[in-house]
Amino acid sequence: MTKPRTGQAPSKLGRDEFRIRFLSTFEQSSYDGVRQAIDQIEAVAWDNYAHGRKPLRTEKAGQGYADPDYDLSVEWREASEKLKAAEKRQKDPRTASRVLIICGSDRNDGSCPGEMSKSYRLTQIARMELEAEGIEVDVLDLSLLISDYDRHIHPCKGCVSTAMPLCHWPCSCYPNYSLRQTGDWMNEIYERWVSAHGIIMISPVYWYQSPSALKLMIDRLVCADGGNPDPTSTSGKNAEKAKAIEMEGWDYPKHLAGRAYGLMIHGDVAGIEGTRRALSDWLDWMGLIDAGPQARLDRYIGYYKPYAESHETLDGDVAVQGEMRNVALAVCNAVRQLRAGQLRQPDGELKRIRPK
Repeated sequence: MTKPRTGQAPSKLGRDEFRIRFLSTFEQSSYDGVRQAIDQIEAVAWDNYAHGRKPLRTEKAGQGYADPDYDLSVEWREASEKLKAAEKRQKDPRTASRVLIICGSDRNDGSCPGEMSKSYRLTQIARMELEAEGIEVDVLDLSLLISDYDRHIHPCKGCVSTAMPLCHWPCSCYPNYSLRQTGDWMNEIYERWVSAHGIIMISPVYWYQSPSALKLMIDRLVCADGGNPDPTSTSGKNAEKAKAIEMEGWDYPKHLAGRAYGLMIHGDVAGIEGTRRALSDWLDWMGLIDAGPQARLDRYIGYYKPYAESHETLDGDVAVQGEMRNVALAVCNAVRQLRAGQLRQPDGELKRIRPK
C-alpha cells in the first residue's frame, strides 16, 4: 500500500494568534459598538477551528452510496443532486440549446479599474449573436470576484495529486467552516457548466497567463475530469482509502465531455498564442469538442498602443468584432449538430490507453 507522505503542514494556531487573526477583520471603528458580540462570535469560531468542524450539517448518506452509514455533508449532497438534475435537463432533446459564455477578465468598472473590460464587450457581441440564433445564453462574468461582497472561488487544494478518488465531483473541500473558507462560488459554476451544450471562453492575457479568476475556476474544475461522485467511498478525505481505490483501478470519468467549445483570447503585446493553446489543450483533455479553427482565436487589440485608448481601439477594430461573431456562430452550429447527432467526437468511443 502506498502511504501518504506527511510532515509539511504547520501546527494549528494557538488561542491568542487565532484571536488576533479573527479580530483583524473588525478593526474599523464602526464595529466599536458591537465588540462584545464580536467576542462571542470569535469564541464560537475558535471552537469550530479547534475541533475541525468542516461541514455545516451532515446526515447519513443512505442508499446509493458505497457507505450508507457515512455522515455526508448536506451541502455537498444538495450540490450533487443539482448537478444530476442539470445533466438530465442538458441531455433532454426537448430543452433549448444553451451556451455558457465565460468572461475571464478580472476587471470591471465596479471596483478599482473604474472601467469595464474589453472581454466583457466581446462577451456581449457573442451573446447578441447567439440570442439572434435562438440560443439560450448564460453569461458567467468572473470579474464579480473583485466587486461582489464576500464572493470567492477558493483555491484548489490538489486532492487529485494524492489520489484521483480523493477529488470529489462536485468538490467537497468547501465550504470549510472551521477555517472560515466559505462563500465559495463553485457549486453554482459547476451547475452552469453542466447545464450548457456549448462553452465560449473570452479572456485577456495577464503576464503570459490566464487571469487569476479564470485560473481559479479552471483549477477547481479538475474534479470534472476524473472526479469521484461518491465521497463515502473514501470516507470523506481519507487519503489511504483513496490511494487504495486508485491502485485497484480508476476509470477517470469525464463529467463534462461532449460539449462544444470556442475561444477568443486577446492581448496587447504578447502571450496570446500560448494562452489560447493552453486553454484549448485543457478543454480538449476534458473531452469537449472544438467548433473549428474559426472558433479558437487569439487576437491583438491595440498592439503596443496605450492602455488608455484600448476601448477606442476596439471600437474601430471591426475585424475582431466580426471574428467574435464567427466564434459564436461556430459554437452555435456545433451545438446544433451535436444535439442532432450529426457531429461526434471522432475518438470518443476509443478507450484511453493512459486515462490519467
